[in-house]
Amino acid sequence: MSQMQEYEKVLSSSDTSVAAFEEHGKSFVKRAQHFLHSTPAAVPLIVLMLSIIIFGIAIGGRFFSSYTLTLILQQIAIVGILGAAQTLVILTAGIDLSIGVIMVISAVIMGNCAITYGMPTLLAVIVGLAAGGACGLLNGLLVAYMKLPPFIVTLGTWNIVMATNFIYSANETIRDADVDAQAPLLHLFAMSFRVGSAVLTAGVIATVVLVAVLWYVLNHTAWGRHVYAVGDDPEAAKLSGIQTKSVLIAVYTLAGLIAAFAAWVSIGRNGSISPSAAVTDYNLQAITATVIGGISLFGGRGSILGTLFGAMIVGVVSMGLNMLGADPQWKVLLTGVLIIGAVAIDQWIRKVSV
Repeated sequence: MSQMQEYEKVLSSSDTSVAAFEEHGKSFVKRAQHFLHSTPAAVPLIVLMLSIIIFGIAIGGRFFSSYTLTLILQQIAIVGILGAAQTLVILTAGIDLSIGVIMVISAVIMGNCAITYGMPTLLAVIVGLAAGGACGLLNGLLVAYMKLPPFIVTLGTWNIVMATNFIYSANETIRDADVDAQAPLLHLFAMSFRVGSAVLTAGVIATVVLVAVLWYVLNHTAWGRHVYAVGDDPEAAKLSGIQTKSVLIAVYTLAGLIAAFAAWVSIGRNGSISPSAAVTDYNLQAITATVIGGISLFGGRGSILGTLFGAMIVGVVSMGLNMLGADPQWKVLLTGVLIIGAVAIDQWIRKVSV
């Protein structure tokens, strides 16, 4: 008994403080590295602010006008939506090269169903959305069950969907006037309204709402955490009970569905429906916005808000150079620099010691 009392005396006089890791000993660079690691949207936001300031100084008050800034938003709406779809795929350490052509064929199907076949416009939109989702589902099945590399799978489906688009449509454009006369609902996202002196379109609002919804899903739902887990380490995710195949199929299907939604927005933006839009580098623009937005190509890290900021960076650079009367090739050059810089920063951030 006396021995037990001696032990109790020792315990009562022992140090009860909790171990802590001091932050003040870290350098500014290390603290910045940790901050950027925990806040992946910070880098593109900083670059966006710097771009606006630089072009604002170079151009003057015209660049800060509500007309210029809202025009930038209108121009990046489609790329922003496609970038959101691409973000979901890249977060799983994959890539979807077919996003752009899925958008185009979905628009062609919507237009033909509504105008050529005389379907109710809402039903035509649903058919187009279903077609985009089906293309994404095919990608997901091939990646998840056949275990084929996403790059190869989507490169193949890119060619298949593009050829199908031209064969099905006979490369015939559906005119803006025909859409207005027979299926005005297809131009829904062309609607504009004023907020003070700014003019916003329904397409811009749809882009922001979509990104906000996906941000919530990725950050505040179990499914969103599963997406990050599959991209970070698929084997560990599988061992922890996550149905990795189901997650991959859902991601690729949702990406196709979002691409089809971008088709609806693009009809409002462009007016007419042209199958030849399949040769436009929409997919490359979406990947560019995603990479510049800080989404890691290695999967498992990044914020979808960064993708929106990345699309806005490209829009600001493009608009700023146009207003300065610069050679269009400068935009291509600066975009390349931004892409390499974004990947280099991502590699540096990933080396942070957790």
